Amino acid sequence: MDGVLKTNVLYYGDNLEILRKYIPDSSIDLIYLDPPFNSKATYNVLFKEPSGESSQAQISAFEDTWHWGLESERALQEITASAIAPSEVKEFMSVLPKLVGKRTDMAAYLTMMCIRLIELRRVLRDTGSIYLHCDPTASHYLKILMDTIFGVANFRNEIVWHYGGRGAKAISEQFSRNSDTILFYTKGDKATFRKQYETKKIPVSDAKEYGLRKDENGRWFKTSPRGDYTDESIKRLESEGRVYKTRSGNIRIKYFLNEEDGFIFEDKLIGNVWNDIPDMMHAPTGEYLGYETQKRLPLLERIIKASSNEGDIVLDPFCGCGTAVVAAQRLNRKWIGIDITHLAIGLMKWRLKNMTPPASFKVVGEPQDPTGAVELAEQDKYQFQWWAVHKIGGQPYGDKKKGADTGIDGYLYYMDEKDKIKKAIISVKGGRNTTVSMIRDLGHVIDREKSDIGVFISLDKPTRPMLEEAAMKGFYHSPLGKDYPRIQILTIEEIFQGKTPDIPPWIAPITKPPSVKKAEGKTIKML
Repeated sequence: MDGVLKTNVLYYGDNLEILRKYIPDSSIDLIYLDPPFNSKATYNVLFKEPSGESSQAQISAFEDTWHWGLESERALQEITASAIAPSEVKEFMSVLPKLVGKRTDMAAYLTMMCIRLIELRRVLRDTGSIYLHCDPTASHYLKILMDTIFGVANFRNEIVWHYGGRGAKAISEQFSRNSDTILFYTKGDKATFRKQYETKKIPVSDAKEYGLRKDENGRWFKTSPRGDYTDESIKRLESEGRVYKTRSGNIRIKYFLNEEDGFIFEDKLIGNVWNDIPDMMHAPTGEYLGYETQKRLPLLERIIKASSNEGDIVLDPFCGCGTAVVAAQRLNRKWIGIDITHLAIGLMKWRLKNMTPPASFKVVGEPQDPTGAVELAEQDKYQFQWWAVHKIGGQPYGDKKKGADTGIDGYLYYMDEKDKIKKAIISVKGGRNTTVSMIRDLGHVIDREKSDIGVFISLDKPTRPMLEEAAMKGFYHSPLGKDYPRIQILTIEEIFQGKTPDIPPWIAPITKPPSVKKAEGKTIKML
């Protein structure tokens, strides 16, 4: 364990390793996790490109995780030998092959989730809570896992998030799915929790339909049964004008409501079915970033408000596009985010920096110098490419299917003509021995894509032939009156020294990612 717990930190890497290395026992107040669901569908794809196409980033990150292999075998052995895993967990994992099949993808998924949930229980405070977001593919198995790890007595709710929109698509063989499951557990019996309310807006003209009445002072009220109120309590409520007697003599309790601008406002206690937060595609605000499994800020804010206090520490070990850490920052909580792709870390950095006010945070696991960049390139070329693109402020292009190479690793967007968004193409080379042919190839790509500028990023310094080939491509003359080299070469060392691509600016500043339409009708989300 590395020293004192650091908060407001984004960690790049495997969350199991991060938890063990950086997160002490009983240090976290609230955990929210929304892991890939192993649903064999688009839920594994946490990212989309500006074009709306699915990114390969998360698929690449998890394609080995959810198939049975050495990691699954190793994890199962660790669970069996673990000193902190309850005996019920070990017993469940011993019968798991009989339930889902030996060495199947589901067995791998549950094994990898199990060992992480054990660590998450370790880091949770005794007053802490955990919310596991899942879908029907594995929710029943995950419920058993949570029961065995956190204890049946610490199960609080199975929350049904009825998000609406996506379920509208008709499916001939079954009912359309329009809800997710969120499993809510605590570590002990004294967890932080406060009831949540939604405000219902009722037109005054519909008051009678909702059973609302006015008293002699013109105040709107609703009533509920007497319930368990004692005679002494009834006398107190009667002195406050809060007792209503029916014609038959029964006593009901008054609850006064506010009226404003022709509406009556009623605070309604929220139960375990949440149908007041639509999905991202039907959100009434500009939250949507173009990511298939992005969750709504109101959803995470409700969870954080219910199960933490200001100053508490919120952990999301599967950050994705970072809604949990953004919500925690907005609500004055401390936070820790973990993700296994630089693509996700780059997006979270962008969201936090573009908040109002911008959030102050640190990133652990990113290269801090050229040596670290070389190590990342040797470890995983795609992660290096995504990191390098984000390093210069670009948007990664993640369509990295095996056997296909478009010559494009990312885009830099600019707008030097009114309402006309343009893009510079980014090509990243993480290997050694870069050659002039790579510059020539980039030239062909920008011609093919009808782009005006190409940016070539490499670990090595460019050779003279490479510089000459780039110069031969000439300049792009911007309508703003300035010339820009059509091919620009940057080394990682220069980028660390502060050098940036020389591209045109935006005509006007922007405060959020604009959406524009491509010729083929696809939406582009600017990051």
